[in-house]
Order: sequence, then structure tokens, then C-alpha cells
Amino acid sequence: MINFQVKRNIKLPVEKSTLHHAAQLTLDLENVTSESSMSVVIGDDAFLKKLNQKYLGIDNPTDVLSFPSSEPDPDTNLLYLGDVVISLPRAVSQASAGGHPLVEELQLLVVHGTLHLLGYDHLVSTDKKKMQVAQERVLTQLGVKLVVKL
Repeated sequence: MINFQVKRNIKLPVEKSTLHHAAQLTLDLENVTSESSMSVVIGDDAFLKKLNQKYLGIDNPTDVLSFPSSEPDPDTNLLYLGDVVISLPRAVSQASAGGHPLVEELQLLVVHGTLHLLGYDHLVSTDKKKMQVAQERVLTQLGVKLVVKL
């Protein structure tokens, strides 16, 4: 189960179902059990800056944050994978700078954040390669042609 939340001050210019599909495909290709859940939250730069400062000590906004969990959801008793939080203004800016559609940037951020929930990381070169391969596999299945180097 994938929950989506769009913060009050945000008007999402793409279909939520497209982003839901990106998250679900990531989970499917990583063989994650259907007995799990996660959330995707779309917010603004101020919201992500606040989270980045509070949890990582970084006083800047960012494009995507992931908050992994491995606890059961008290409402559903499903394994709760965690939260992916995306800045819509950052996604708009990055899509514009990269010359690609916003929907593809948002799909990339959903996939990237979901992979972080599943334990992927890109701080160490060996882990970076594994995450790059997993990310490219999902993006290819989605038909997203972005070339993203971690």
C-alpha cells in the first residue's frame, strides 16, 4: 500500500497515479512483499529545508528525503517501509535545468527515494553502483530516459 500526501500549499501538476506506479514498480522489481506500506509526501522547499535541518543538520532545502522504517504500521499491521518526501519546486527546477519533463523528474525522485527506503545508498562507491543499476532498471521499465549519475 502506497499513501500519497500533497501538502496544502502545493498543486501537483501530474497525476498521482503516475507517481504511485513508479513507487509500486520499484517495490515490485525489488521483490518487496505486498504486505508492506510506505508514504510519498509532496511539499515545498521550506518544508524540505525544515526536515533537512531537523534530521540531517543541513540548513538547505533538497529535492528528496527518505525516512526508512521497519516497524509495523499500527493501523494496518503491515510492515511500514517509511516516508519519501519530495520538493515540488526543486523537481520543477531540476527538470527545467535538465531539459526533461517534470513528470520524469518526479518519477526519478520517487524511485530514488523508494530505493533509499529499501536500504540502497550512494555514499560508498560500491553501494553507489548497486543503487545506480537498480534505479536505471526501474526508470527503463517506466520509459524514463533520464541519465542520472549518483
